[in-house]
Amino acid sequence: MPRIRHGVVMIAALLVTGCSSGIGAASQAPSPRGSAPASVSRPSVSPSSVSPSSPSVRPSGSLAERTLAEMSLRDKVAQLFTIVVWGQKAGAASKENEARYGVATPAQVVEKFRPGGVILFDWAGNVSGAGQVAALTTGLREAAAESGGAPLMIGVDQENGLVSRLKSLVTKFPGASEIGETGKTANARDVARATGEELRDLGISLDFAPVADVNINPRNPVIGPRAYGSDPGKVAAMVGAAVDGFHAADVASVAKHFPGHGDTSVDSHTGLPVITHSKTQWRKLDAPPFRAAIAHDVDAIMSAHVVMPKLDPSGDPATLSHRILTGLLREELGFDGVISTDALDMAGVRKKYGDAEVAVRAVLAGADMLLMPPNLPKAYDAVLDAVKSGRISERRIDESVLRILRLKEKRGVFGPIRTDPGALKSAAHRKVAERVFAAVR
Repeated sequence: MPRIRHGVVMIAALLVTGCSSGIGAASQAPSPRGSAPASVSRPSVSPSSVSPSSPSVRPSGSLAERTLAEMSLRDKVAQLFTIVVWGQKAGAASKENEARYGVATPAQVVEKFRPGGVILFDWAGNVSGAGQVAALTTGLREAAAESGGAPLMIGVDQENGLVSRLKSLVTKFPGASEIGETGKTANARDVARATGEELRDLGISLDFAPVADVNINPRNPVIGPRAYGSDPGKVAAMVGAAVDGFHAADVASVAKHFPGHGDTSVDSHTGLPVITHSKTQWRKLDAPPFRAAIAHDVDAIMSAHVVMPKLDPSGDPATLSHRILTGLLREELGFDGVISTDALDMAGVRKKYGDAEVAVRAVLAGADMLLMPPNLPKAYDAVLDAVKSGRISERRIDESVLRILRLKEKRGVFGPIRTDPGALKSAAHRKVAERVFAAVR
């Protein structure tokens, strides 16, 4: 039996990316403008909906650039948000959706708000069977196409091990710490590839994995066995291999949690951790796995709701820190992919500012994808108003939206997505799992 590290019981109890479920006021946000319904493969927005202040984008450019050029300001702001919807079926009503969004079904939520993405969770009732998940993802994408918006990116937290949102629907693979114990990067690559292939079969195009944290604090209540280990070099090698594996399956990968969540004794779901690493220590201990992920062309990097006062003395968590997201991640490490926040309903990012201001400050810090705002209408309106007032430039919004659209284009989200739920738990994938479990020292 694989060894289980200290703190697993506590971690299992707390472990949820965005575990809060507080209901925000379901205020009626203005519905984003759009044109007639579009096909799944290529959305179209009427040129009349383009904001006159929008920076010009070459019409003859990439699909992502052409899509951006046709988007209204409202649609651009909506594209920043990745949200939770409640229910097993795209067309089934849920009181939770009514309370949060003012409409009943997941499809209606997508049609009303036209978000950039949806993240699936078992606790939101999204996961009960393979065929059900495939039908849900198909229905959500169809709703996005019918609304005339950009295609919808559907993601999930499928790290394997302790964080397995798809439960028994997919092949049971070892978690990161167990893979790390094998000492073989090929195992990290093969598990990520097989995981990605099963996600594609369910219509899921993005996995919020791998964990790139270096678990150097044995009292860490939230990372622990989710990390590949405690040695920065070994973790970096595993992370790079995992990114390669996801890409081999043509699934977008997200390295998390930048600038590093491995040396905390506080769970950012329930509090605000403080890490006192100097910049020299950070470069040595925390940065190597993120450097490796970037070197392997990772699609996105998720921020951490942690304070690192020696990296940014403001006291703001990294998710809201321009010095960390733009200064370190963009400028020092040279990352030009999508920066995603961790869930914005977590206590670690909600302590200092209100839910509306948090969304604005995350964009100002350098984030592109705003994950799981506890009150979508409020956050959406706040960002929209910040652009209209000039606090955030529309060019800054365009930069984020273009990164998101390029990610979608790269991972085939603009094209038809075919599901195959019957292909899950294939003999080949079971062999990968058996081989890696057997190699755990």
